[in-house]
Amino acid sequence: MLKEFSLIDLASWKALVTHFEEVKNLHMSSMFKEDDKRFQKFSIDQKDFLFDFSKNRITDKTFDLLCDLARETGVNEAIQAMFNGEKINVTENRAVLHTALRDFSEKDTKVDGESIKPWIKTELVKMKSFSESVIAGKFKGFTGKKIERIVNIGIGGSDLGPVMVSEALKAYQCGPDISYVSNVDGAHLDEVLKRCDAETTLFIVVSKTFTTQETMTNASSAKSWLLEKLGSEKAISNHFVAVSTNAEGVKKFGISPENQFLFWDWVGGRYSLWSSVGLSVSLHLGYDNFEKLLKGAHEMDEHFRTSELSKNIPVIMALLGVWYNNFFEADSHAVLPYNQYLHRFPAYLQQSDMESSGKSVDRNGKSVTYQTGPIIWGEPGTNGQHAFYQLIHQGTKLIPCDFIGVVEPKNKMSDHQDKLFSNFIAQSKALMKGRTLSEVEKLNPSENSVFKVFEGNRPSNSIVLDKLNPFSLGKLIATYEHKIFVQGIVWNVFSFDQWGVELGKVLAGDILGEINSNLSSSNHDSSTNALIERYKMRSFK
Repeated sequence: MLKEFSLIDLASWKALVTHFEEVKNLHMSSMFKEDDKRFQKFSIDQKDFLFDFSKNRITDKTFDLLCDLARETGVNEAIQAMFNGEKINVTENRAVLHTALRDFSEKDTKVDGESIKPWIKTELVKMKSFSESVIAGKFKGFTGKKIERIVNIGIGGSDLGPVMVSEALKAYQCGPDISYVSNVDGAHLDEVLKRCDAETTLFIVVSKTFTTQETMTNASSAKSWLLEKLGSEKAISNHFVAVSTNAEGVKKFGISPENQFLFWDWVGGRYSLWSSVGLSVSLHLGYDNFEKLLKGAHEMDEHFRTSELSKNIPVIMALLGVWYNNFFEADSHAVLPYNQYLHRFPAYLQQSDMESSGKSVDRNGKSVTYQTGPIIWGEPGTNGQHAFYQLIHQGTKLIPCDFIGVVEPKNKMSDHQDKLFSNFIAQSKALMKGRTLSEVEKLNPSENSVFKVFEGNRPSNSIVLDKLNPFSLGKLIATYEHKIFVQGIVWNVFSFDQWGVELGKVLAGDILGEINSNLSSSNHDSSTNALIERYKMRSFK
């Protein structure tokens, strides 16, 4: 089980508090001048995956103390507990075994004494068979036409992961075109349906319980649209499949039992990409590419599971995040991919990170007295440079950054890649080095010189992939998954629940009932009552 402790009472934490006062004003540019081996010391090269953390406000002693913190908080033990299938999701009494979904080894993994490997293999075989059948045109629509478009209907983890992967790997498409619908706003579904031909469209309804309000509302409207176009209830079995645990609900909807794909309680929503929730990815990119994605993630799993703390990429990323969040009081973290295919990666990480670490009660049931998860945000490459980088470079807030670059482009156009990658390298240098007043005046002295000064000393990590392909993307995603896990361990919070989203759902149900009634609203505060009444008065109904 996870170690019990009070974070601020740990010796390693107290040592970091003292150490911070010693180093908080040190400048990274001086650190690089004083140590020409700094990059070699603070980087990990896995040949196809480079992690450079040398541009961080740390010394050798800082790094050692952070590793001590990881040891004292029981990070090693927690890693083994997760991989061994212990029920570390304590508040829901569940194991956390998304890693098992991408483990093709002979190692057995058990939950409640029962091997889960056969369950996983069965679903993978089913996904492979179904994907290949659709892509080859053997699985046809109701009128006998080949499926040309997939529409995935889900929300949260049932949407964000598959969307991100489909966008990141769109160059590998070998199956039908794909669209994703998540928002209960009718505009989202309507705009997708405008691009669909009912005869050649397959809908995937993704909901563990098959009761998720947003998902089932969209699924029901899609079903009505299909029936209107094709005129027969029999068409549903040719145009709808489900990823769910609710067999009865799936059957009642009209979906054939053989077209229901399963996943399990030990797979959390924001980690469900690796399960049958990835069916849309398998259909769009082909099962072989989906499997490569899994295998890339597994390679990082093994690095994470077996590497010592001081050489463990996700652990180091996590500890650096703690260093800035808790000692420098950095309340946000920017993820900046210099690759257009990764444009959805920051949005994906927002759920992964903020739903996991956005907790104010520790594992002891006590309110925390320190900051936990940062705000995650970002945009691709040079777009961000011409938007919000001003704040990162010269603003009053310290914003640690992750730069993600890819060496070999998928699209080789003129000198685009050279210009993109030079910007990738330059930004981390500029953030680290800055520019002094004397340097500005030496270049072009003027009365405006003071406005051109860059303080520098702004921290960043650089992650360099040789290529962006299914394998490397899997590896990248798993890196961040494990980073988030480690931070949860250090901050002493439960990372795998999300109770904070429940209240809004309950209240929305109550308010919906009031909106659909003829009674005036008076059960709430004045603002809520007024908003309900305004909607009812101005509603299109």
